[in-house]
Amino acid sequence: MFRHMKPTGWTYIHFIFLLSLLLISVAFSDSKHHLRLELQHAVFDQFNKVHPRKSSGQVIIVDIDEASLERLGQWPWPRNIMADLTRSLTEKGAKVIVFDGVFSEEDRTSPHYFLTHLPQDQVALFSNVLEKDNVMLSNYDEIFASEIKKSKIFVTAFTYGRKDRKYNKPRHKNRILARSDVKDVFLSHASHFDAAAINLPILSKSAAGNGSFMARPDADGVLRRVGMVFTDREKLYPSLSLEALRVAYLGRKGTVRLAAVPESKHGAIDTNYRILIGDTVIPVEDDGILYVRYRHFCNAQDVGSSEISCFSEDYISAYKFLDPAYAQEAKQAVDGKIILVGASAEGLKDLRSTPLRPFRPGVEVHANVIEQIITGEYLLRPAITKGVEASFIFVTGLLFIIFAPFIGVIMSVILFWIIIGLAAFGAYYAYVYHGLLIDPIYPAISVLIIFISSTILSYARAELRRKQIRNAFGMYVAPAVMRDLERNPDKLALGGENRDLTVLFTDIRRFTAISEGLSPEELIELINKFLTVMTDIVMDHGGTVDKYIGDAMMTFWNAPRYVENHERSACLAALQMDAALAPINKKLAKRAKESGKEPILLAAGIGINTGLCAVGNMGSKQRFAYSALGDAVNLSSRLEGQTKYYGINILVGESTFKKASDLAMIELDLIQVVGRESAVRIYGLFGDGDMAQDTAFLEWKALHGEMLVYYRAQDFDKAERMIALCEEVAGTQAQKLYPMYRERIETLKQAQLPDDWDGVFVAEGK
Repeated sequence: MFRHMKPTGWTYIHFIFLLSLLLISVAFSDSKHHLRLELQHAVFDQFNKVHPRKSSGQVIIVDIDEASLERLGQWPWPRNIMADLTRSLTEKGAKVIVFDGVFSEEDRTSPHYFLTHLPQDQVALFSNVLEKDNVMLSNYDEIFASEIKKSKIFVTAFTYGRKDRKYNKPRHKNRILARSDVKDVFLSHASHFDAAAINLPILSKSAAGNGSFMARPDADGVLRRVGMVFTDREKLYPSLSLEALRVAYLGRKGTVRLAAVPESKHGAIDTNYRILIGDTVIPVEDDGILYVRYRHFCNAQDVGSSEISCFSEDYISAYKFLDPAYAQEAKQAVDGKIILVGASAEGLKDLRSTPLRPFRPGVEVHANVIEQIITGEYLLRPAITKGVEASFIFVTGLLFIIFAPFIGVIMSVILFWIIIGLAAFGAYYAYVYHGLLIDPIYPAISVLIIFISSTILSYARAELRRKQIRNAFGMYVAPAVMRDLERNPDKLALGGENRDLTVLFTDIRRFTAISEGLSPEELIELINKFLTVMTDIVMDHGGTVDKYIGDAMMTFWNAPRYVENHERSACLAALQMDAALAPINKKLAKRAKESGKEPILLAAGIGINTGLCAVGNMGSKQRFAYSALGDAVNLSSRLEGQTKYYGINILVGESTFKKASDLAMIELDLIQVVGRESAVRIYGLFGDGDMAQDTAFLEWKALHGEMLVYYRAQDFDKAERMIALCEEVAGTQAQKLYPMYRERIETLKQAQLPDDWDGVFVAEGK
């Protein structure tokens, strides 16, 4: 597009902008901003859905489901039932038994607590009976603890606890070993907790292991990463999944090691630390976080489902391990397997959302983590993956910035989709075969934005050249005229039409005196500031600026485009123009005070009139302008000139008044201006419709009207008395008007006026 363009300032701006956009995209690539993370999560979740992990066949979930509750009663079950379940699982060959929950309170259903449930007057009676028969009431917690200890493979759990119980710490079994420097790293960066919800000490002490099932989902509620190691800033604790594997692989007294990867053995695609369970290696960073590679864990309802691939059940109802009728089936299911005891019954679920499905029992997360470690199918996002994404954005984006303008839009689009397609395929391939989390979407969007921006800027630069030429011509005509000519080029010829216009003239008063105290530069700045403000107001009210005449300005309404109620629009614009001088004068006064000079303040006179005018392109064949001519234009100019004489900032002709009579206007005089034989009734404009309804203004208007009646009836004494009353009501709004009338009356008293004198004032000046 700009292959034929010479480098210009805009060329460099174009390049610098795109390069800045490219660098920002690269920098944001590794951002933790929630938008960046949400996009990244969406990509990795989709990869997991398309290619879920395969089953190891070594993990079974013993399910506290609806069927188990129907047979064994409501939850929580008495601890003797949990003891029976533990014994059954142990006898049937479970490799390790992991309970996804916390037994934090004593079992109140235990016979041991029988006497505590009796009325006080019966306690002694039953105590005597029990002592007489030498009966010992069973303690279900002790029974359960005994079975846990006998099992030697039971792993208890703990989770986040109330912060007001910060001294409530889980039992520490010292099963994690690490060098002091490595331990310090994990103490500083691993998932932290202040207090824990823990099991009864009798249960934790009897267990082969004790692990945390604490988990913090991402901002969208999906659990994608889990901690393998936790800390209270003093000690290191294993996760429930890690404890399950330790006991399964190494026995209850086995130990897990944390180790840093030696520099000599550190690969390009690698993590900095390892968790070692015998020969099993878990790659982690200093926070001990593991990305979970999920698969579907299936229950009876899922098998045969068209939505997910399930060929066997991963869940077995807990009641089957307590019913001799299912003994053979139960043994085949759990023999040599890692057993997780969890709940799927309504009201008991510890629900978690995963990338595969929302609202799944939390026990599935532990099952997925354990299987993932068994199969060695890890998901890694080392620093090199982030570097690959950033490098892709930079290289591809830079190529588009440099070459896209030369190869055309169609070829650029084709090239873009080829590159993005290869990037997406490469990211998916790396996920499936190498377990690498590489995000192709953010780099693709970044390059797309750069490509689109480059294309838009190229067109914008070409359009800018056309616009510069168009604007150069547009400086000589009103914007509305320019737009009309763009739509109708045939109008670019001499000629015009007759149309009712409302014409407004404005001029700075005492401009000569003002200009004498200013340097040329200051004078130009002042005029430009004044005309800029006035022009903005005119355009905001739908007007057309005809021309600037030194410190004066001519504008009109209802051409070249029609403006409804153009008389009223012009009057409202005039009021705003008058008010707009206040902030300008405030700045001028401040500047004058700072320089120690007398302030030179602006005051403008405004004349408005409505009438039939000739409007169109006027001038010569060599040069012409869009303008208006006619008696209404001349009268508007004369009214502006008379503002100095009457001391009123805005004077309005009668034809305009009739169309905008709801505004605050007062008839001032009958006047015959220079160059016009007939008299015209003129009005002073003081405010908008709200002011027109103001009580004080209505009183002034009535008194002034009465004064004019006496004045035109040649009853000058009464007119003077009315002038005094008008001055009291008008205040500062007519400081010059009434002294002018007094002076005129004194002159008229000395003159011989004819009986038919109509009160017309003949203006001698423009």
